[in-house]
Amino acid sequence: MTGSTDLPISQLDEVTTSGSSESGSQYAYKASLIGAAHQFELTDDGLSWHAGGRSGVWRYTDICAIRLSYRPVSMQSRRFRADIESNGGQRIVVLSTSWQTVALMAPQDREYREFVRSLHAHMQRAGSKAALIGGIGPKTYGAGVVLLGLVGIAIAGLLVRAIQTGEFAGGLFLVGFAVLFAWQIGGFILRNRPTVYNFEQLPKQLLP
Repeated sequence: MTGSTDLPISQLDEVTTSGSSESGSQYAYKASLIGAAHQFELTDDGLSWHAGGRSGVWRYTDICAIRLSYRPVSMQSRRFRADIESNGGQRIVVLSTSWQTVALMAPQDREYREFVRSLHAHMQRAGSKAALIGGIGPKTYGAGVVLLGLVGIAIAGLLVRAIQTGEFAGGLFLVGFAVLFAWQIGGFILRNRPTVYNFEQLPKQLLP
């Protein structure tokens, strides 16, 4: 079932300003500075969406999978993502941030969280059998863990050598780099551990 799902102008202004309205039933974000906002609404007929020149209405039982993940970027370290797939093979993306200016990608933590939770509630009431997946793929996660371990070993070796040769300034630099690396990459790996969840318990680490 497809068709235009544009919101009325007055309603769109309200939604794109705050990200959502009506306790999570609507959500909108701008994926880039150019183009219209991606709009989503939870209706009696299903998930109504309009994104990137495409639009449609998916019945909640026609949604076959949802993947929640943590996807930070340089402009916004707290960015979360929901990939929603239909039985027809289509996929739409919902992000927890919205572009506002060239230098500002604004977080919409509360609005995104309410919408994602409300979507799951609608699907559960409809009797959905969708696959509910958290984190990144197992292969990508495994590669990330290996990379994290190799970098950690390399930094530890360089730090020992710096201490042995009396290069304390270099040692301090390595410690600072290790802390920054662990905070950014380690946080990404920890949050995105592959998991399967259910409608009653959404993964807290993958919601803002």
